[in-house]
Amino acid sequence: MDTFKNKKALVTGASIGIGKAIAIDLATKGAELILTARSQEQLESLANAIEEKGGKAHVFLEDLAQPGSAARLHQQITAANLQVDLLINNAGYGRWGQFRDFQRDDYANMIQLNITSLTDLCHLFLPAMVEKGEGGVINIGSSASFLPVPYASVYSSTKAYVLMFSEALRYEYSDSNVRIMASCPGATDSNFRNVATEKSSDRLKQRISKLKGEGQVGDTCERVSKETLDAFLKNKHYVVPGKGNFKFAFLPRILSRAKVLKFTGDAFKKHTLS
Repeated sequence: MDTFKNKKALVTGASIGIGKAIAIDLATKGAELILTARSQEQLESLANAIEEKGGKAHVFLEDLAQPGSAARLHQQITAANLQVDLLINNAGYGRWGQFRDFQRDDYANMIQLNITSLTDLCHLFLPAMVEKGEGGVINIGSSASFLPVPYASVYSSTKAYVLMFSEALRYEYSDSNVRIMASCPGATDSNFRNVATEKSSDRLKQRISKLKGEGQVGDTCERVSKETLDAFLKNKHYVVPGKGNFKFAFLPRILSRAKVLKFTGDAFKKHTLS
């Protein structure tokens, strides 16, 4: 796939943040959008904005943190006679805080969304791409894909899966003209921090609010989108958007695992407990 023009792109988690930025970016490049998330109001607002500018967008409500949701979404899209050319698995969330601070059901939802639904959607949509002889998948990981992150242990582990899974699938489908890539952004000025800390201690929320007030909010969603889509067209197998974020991928190559763990642990301990 060397162009997004006239391609049908499914974007999960499209209502806000990186997903919304990717949807808008793709629309300006001539793609037809298939948008999904939990918020009908936000999705319809985005679809209307795309169509007002001459684009085309379809809205499908689904909560991909629930078991069976990927199959339901696939059925809806198939019933609408839409064939997905590009799958962008963007939906996901994390938690910051001590492991015991969150309930098992919360972690189960995170694993369902970040791993199981992402895997299911690839399994459901890839066969048609292979049959057509063209297609693409972009799985949104994180700079945490490369490192163990204490105080975000489950989240960082799910994102490590996203990177490993994407690379392995890329090799399997390398002869099928289906491109598969992982994008691993660092801290981004999106809604992620709000979700990650919504059930955390007041101390952690105050710490994150202070960082935001100091301007330490990371890259913009628009920058992440641009660098991700540009890398996909260049047939990269992964990309780390943003200035300086590549160091997270580089650290495990030069430091022992024990030193990497101390580095990330000390950094997140400071933000979480100080």
